[in-house]
Amino acid sequence: MRRRKLLVLALLAAAAPAAAQPAARLLPEGSEIVFTTRQMGVPVEGRFTRFSAEVALDARQPQAGRVVLLVDTASARFGAAELDSEVPQPIWLASAAFPQARFESTAIAAAGGGRFEVAGRLTIKGTTRELRVPVTLAVDGAQTVAAGRFTLKRLDFRVGEAEWSDTSLLADEVQVRFRLRLDGLPLPP
Repeated sequence: MRRRKLLVLALLAAAAPAAAQPAARLLPEGSEIVFTTRQMGVPVEGRFTRFSAEVALDARQPQAGRVVLLVDTASARFGAAELDSEVPQPIWLASAAFPQARFESTAIAAAGGGRFEVAGRLTIKGTTRELRVPVTLAVDGAQTVAAGRFTLKRLDFRVGEAEWSDTSLLADEVQVRFRLRLDGLPLPP
């Protein structure tokens, strides 16, 4: 009887889903989200100064991982007061109505050598689009750094409406690069 009970417990434990991976803590110092667009062919760089991330990932079992990134849209900065005050306006990021942009992963796959492909949904200004983001994990002291870059089309998210939808004035493509310093993420092998 005791043996049967142990066998049942072992089978139940094997069938139970794996425990959720604990989320790493984002360290703001050393983390950044930078974006570059082109206005009349000239590169213009900006950054978000406030964002948070929930990253739960074991490099040995990436498919069980999860990433959620929240960006405060009113924190976009170009370093020029005129531009900085314009970006939260309705034709741009509409920060009053949409205070956060959100990326949430739907799948994570290993690509070898500390590289991963994170598929997910990006929501900006109430519009959601599928996105695939290549991410590299690297050890930096006791922390892990997740870094990558991708391109999005601003008009897919209604960023830059009215006269600013003219791509000869402002390019549709926006290059985004990020570096997230994380504490508590299991270090990649």
